[in-house]
Amino acid sequence: MSGAGHRPPAAAGSVRAWSASAAVVDAVVIGAGPNGLVAANRLADAGWSVTVLEAAEEPGGAVRSGELTLPGFRHDLFSAFYPLAMASPALRRLHLEEHGLRWCHAPLVVAHALADGRAAAISTDLDQTAASLEGFARGDGDAWRTLSRQWQSVGEPFLDLVFRPFPPLRPAARLAARLGPRELLRFARHLLLPVRRMGEELFAGEGARLLLAGNALHSDVSPESAGSGLYGWLLCCLAQQHGFPLPRGGAAELTGALVRRLGARGGTVRCGCAVVEVVVRRGRAVGARTAAGEVVEARRAVLADVAAPALYGELVSAEHLPAGLLHDVERFQWDMGTVKVDWALDGPIPWTAEAARQAGTVHVADDVDELTEHAAHLAMRRLPARPFLVVGQPSLGDPTRSPPGTDTAWAYTHIPRRVHADAAGALPVGGGEAAWLAGFVARLEARIELRAPGFGRLVRARHVASPASLQAADANLVGGAVNGGTAQLHQQLLLRPVPGAGRAETPVAGLYLASASAHPGGGVHGAAGANAARAALLPAHRPRHWILGKIQGAVRPPRLG
Repeated sequence: MSGAGHRPPAAAGSVRAWSASAAVVDAVVIGAGPNGLVAANRLADAGWSVTVLEAAEEPGGAVRSGELTLPGFRHDLFSAFYPLAMASPALRRLHLEEHGLRWCHAPLVVAHALADGRAAAISTDLDQTAASLEGFARGDGDAWRTLSRQWQSVGEPFLDLVFRPFPPLRPAARLAARLGPRELLRFARHLLLPVRRMGEELFAGEGARLLLAGNALHSDVSPESAGSGLYGWLLCCLAQQHGFPLPRGGAAELTGALVRRLGARGGTVRCGCAVVEVVVRRGRAVGARTAAGEVVEARRAVLADVAAPALYGELVSAEHLPAGLLHDVERFQWDMGTVKVDWALDGPIPWTAEAARQAGTVHVADDVDELTEHAAHLAMRRLPARPFLVVGQPSLGDPTRSPPGTDTAWAYTHIPRRVHADAAGALPVGGGEAAWLAGFVARLEARIELRAPGFGRLVRARHVASPASLQAADANLVGGAVNGGTAQLHQQLLLRPVPGAGRAETPVAGLYLASASAHPGGGVHGAAGANAARAALLPAHRPRHWILGKIQGAVRPPRLG
């Protein structure tokens, strides 16, 4: 098992830190993750001079790749497939294909593999998807076609509504006009359904229900959570329309394209340059101070692609912030932790289910009840006895990931942020990660072995990323949280990252939150960065859409409960 401290090579197009004092620029962007790089590109397109300061030795945040296991085996360190990137207006408008990005697709998009050898699968070919689901229950193929037609009607205005700054009045008006009052109410109910209930209403068989629920559980919701159906519906519809694409050569190629595009417009990325303070003078952000003591000054704006708790009260001193905001940030809820395993293999995973052998992404769980059990164990702070797995097979779409005759694969699952017990009663938890991690990885591999006999014999090497090592590799992944904060309803829209927010503007003039902690949340879509750039580009006389002053005030509200 290779160590978590292994450092992959830098992405193409990255710029190493340099020691000379930088000239004053129009904007400083803190963090070279996808949101920060999208924000920097948008500002550069507007003619602004931009410097991006990144603490790590390479850009990309959670969009990076490297040789984690053995020479010649290229793995994605964090995120790995990108349906939201394909659908996002913020990324599409950058035309990254002109800067070297090439998308790849597996023969099938996603399959849900069962222990009995069956699998339900989504293909970008609608007929193929329908046939797969029809094999589980007569009529489910037609029901999926109906779902697909609904998406074709509402998908574009819905995504515009989701990705735009809050409140997205124009996209909402377009969606309402397209649906009409009665259908709009039905659609709202549809989006608020728990994914278990959505599957029961739409489909007769377990295949389609599992595809919905498995996709929903990519986020930190349970099958019974209100609104969890939205996540399952959205990812399934994106899978049908766009697939789950991955960059040829690894995730770092997406980052590399963003960096190259920015460089072509005069922007600079400085890596190995940690920011320790947002400099505020007379109530306005005017630059960023690095760990080396250098102040990079910004004439117009500072944009922070960092987690909200790291920005408020840490990078920005508490004296510059409303007491109510600081109180609410204390209640900011992270999403669950993550354990991810990457494998170098002697060949493809020998799934019993043929569809799983062709799918770039495979879900592992036997039924929706098992997904509920998994979520319940997380809520009870127990290591799941039967963890739900998302398995990736990138070589099916991109054979450059490993030497000829070999393969790469990865899997991840969520775990509690604080582990109090093992639901199976087999692993010691009192000694921290070191006590249970190896046994838990063996549990994950046994889940795959049950559905792919012989898998274990193919493993040449593995790399394990734990919550602690994920955070060490990317400071935004606090405790292994990969979504920038919970995806549950109480921390979305106007409530993200705190009540009264929902936009990139902050209480400090000229400072904008550009990370996944801001609306619309996690996922590699760049919308939070684009929204922050949009807010920064507003003329100075335009009012800032910030409600915190009224809702949170200067007086610390009482603690409830």
